[in-house]
Amino acid sequence: MAKGSITRRWFTNNLGVIVLILTVIELALIYAVQSYYYNSAQQYLVSKVNAVAGVLTRYAADSNLNLSTELRRTLEGFSDKDKMEMMAIDNDGIIVLTSSGFSPEETTAMPDYDMAMSESDTVSSYGYCISRSEGGERIMAVSYPIYHISNQYSAIRVVTSLEAIDDSITTFVLAATCIAVAVVVLLGFTGMYFVRSIVRPIRAISDNTAKFARGDFTARIERQSEDEIGDLCVAINHMADELSNAETMKNEFISSVSHELRTPLTAIKGWAETLDDGADPVTMQKGLRVIMGETERLSRMVEELLDFSRMQSGHFTLNRAAMDVLAELGDAVLIYMERSKKDHIAIEYDEPEMLPIVYGDKNRIRQVFINIIDNAMKYSEPGSTVFICADAPSKHTVRVTVTDQGCGIKAADLPKIKTKFYKPNHTRRGAGIGLAVADEIVTMHGGTLQVESTEGVGTTVTITLPSHSMER
Repeated sequence: MAKGSITRRWFTNNLGVIVLILTVIELALIYAVQSYYYNSAQQYLVSKVNAVAGVLTRYAADSNLNLSTELRRTLEGFSDKDKMEMMAIDNDGIIVLTSSGFSPEETTAMPDYDMAMSESDTVSSYGYCISRSEGGERIMAVSYPIYHISNQYSAIRVVTSLEAIDDSITTFVLAATCIAVAVVVLLGFTGMYFVRSIVRPIRAISDNTAKFARGDFTARIERQSEDEIGDLCVAINHMADELSNAETMKNEFISSVSHELRTPLTAIKGWAETLDDGADPVTMQKGLRVIMGETERLSRMVEELLDFSRMQSGHFTLNRAAMDVLAELGDAVLIYMERSKKDHIAIEYDEPEMLPIVYGDKNRIRQVFINIIDNAMKYSEPGSTVFICADAPSKHTVRVTVTDQGCGIKAADLPKIKTKFYKPNHTRRGAGIGLAVADEIVTMHGGTLQVESTEGVGTTVTITLPSHSMER
């Protein structure tokens, strides 16, 4: 696992915390079980001591009975001598009687006896301890003082082995540990599967984005789930498609701009060489007219590129003032009247008497009209007609419509028609940014530019601008 990887972080954080929690829970359960067993054993020993003490108390109240004899008989007849051992301790702290008949060594430590004899309340105080016998076996002992009922004996003591209890606790510990280990292993396997289901697509995304950075947009990521990771894979693939399309359009744009620049430059160079070699007045006039036209064409193209660059950088500005839309539209139509005759394309201009005043940049609005009419002319065939009309559908709106009878636009291309660099028809001249620039200008004026088209029938472009009163 790489340092800082998701898998390493999951193991360190999640699985580490789970192991810690399971360890704490297991320790708590072990403590609870051990306390339960030991407390139960203690209560059981106390109950046996109480029973013997009660019998001895009754014997002591009967003057006809010998307490020492009855105590010996009680210990010899102790019913649980197979589970525990009952002892009688004299006033010198020496074990003198046992239920087994075997007396332990005098040096045997009895912390429970010492504890019971040190308590001030001798009637109800017990001494309790867990220690080891001479053979190293863990034992539990309870001592109860009886010197208040006997002059010969100071206490009775019961001792039992903890081996069976410790075996039960050990079995429980092993079982709990096995369960905890099984839980950790299961969580580890399921966690690894879950982490890998995240890491694998992320690695694929990382590898593919590195390819995208190198300009290779052919790689795709397989969607393996229907969750957020799967959605991310789909989004990355969609981004790759868009980047590929943008790269294609950029390359086509560069090729188109190169061609568009080379064509007028070739014409200018050719006519300049012709005029330089000497020419008659008619040829001279024709050549100058071509050079001026191509120069104007180059100027418009460069201006479009500059406008597009300003829009991309956010430096595109408008010089707004109250303007007459009819005057700017009329100038744009006039520019193309002569060209329409040369291209054998008719222009029908339905000019109203007046329109509401628009608050905007007249040069930019005229640029939009020129661009739209130029597109209509460019995609029209000889013998067809371009229809231009202007009206005011309401007192707050000015509308200009340009309709051609050209080749039209495919339905699949129509949503992309205002996208930068996009050209639906590569057989026609143009760089593919004129309509994008026009749409941006209209939008900045608070208006809309809508394109409706039917392939093989023609295209209609509708420009809607708010009037001066509405803008204010």
